[in-house]
Amino acid sequence: MKHTFRHASLFLVLAGAALLARAEEISVAVAANFTAPMQKIAADFEKATGHKAQLVSGSTGKFYAQIKSGAPFQLLLAADDETPARLIKEGDGVSGSAFTYAIGKLVLWSPKPGFVDDKGEVLKAGRFEHLSVANPKLAPYGLAAMEALKALNLADALQPKVVLAESISQAQQFVTSGNAELGFIAYSQIHKDGRIIDGSYWLVPARLYGPIRQDAVILAQGKGNAAVEALTAYLKSPAAAAVIRSYGYDR
Repeated sequence: MKHTFRHASLFLVLAGAALLARAEEISVAVAANFTAPMQKIAADFEKATGHKAQLVSGSTGKFYAQIKSGAPFQLLLAADDETPARLIKEGDGVSGSAFTYAIGKLVLWSPKPGFVDDKGEVLKAGRFEHLSVANPKLAPYGLAAMEALKALNLADALQPKVVLAESISQAQQFVTSGNAELGFIAYSQIHKDGRIIDGSYWLVPARLYGPIRQDAVILAQGKGNAAVEALTAYLKSPAAAAVIRSYGYDR
């Protein structure tokens, strides 16, 4: 019996060693708005599989340019569905690998309680100096913000107050630092551990901007990589879906 037990123990040790030997580190480009939930998902993924996802966050537009210039990313989690489709068409993404991992929501936010009302009337009143918006040419949430302003017939009137940020995370930084009194950011950015952070916000009605479908795509450098395929499968799992929803996304 002891002999059998020792053999079983040895098998488990060897199996664990083999798993660790196969564990890989992969490079993942993550849309700035999805940084916080992806950090949680990546940590859970590493515990479950042994694979480590090295995350780099930024604007989808900049990632596109970097990928076209040969950046060594293996997986892209974009803030839109157009960029992954474009990369596949141009041969930089793996055909058939794109899927929607989250559907984003736009909010107008200020760290000051009571500053932003729940109908967005603060925009019409205009009693502020600066409005932070991610560059619409680089960030899908910035494009959604400009679409909302146009739908409200406020784009021209507020243009002098708009401060453009390189990414949605920088748009939030401008507001947090006081360089802008309020700004358009992702709903997920005002969530922490499943709860809304301090301040005031207006959840912008979805009818005012185009759907923010956030797609992931395996890039050419990640083709055939078992760890990359494992992460894409994990992103589709109920465990990942629960994290994604806790940060204010639809799924």
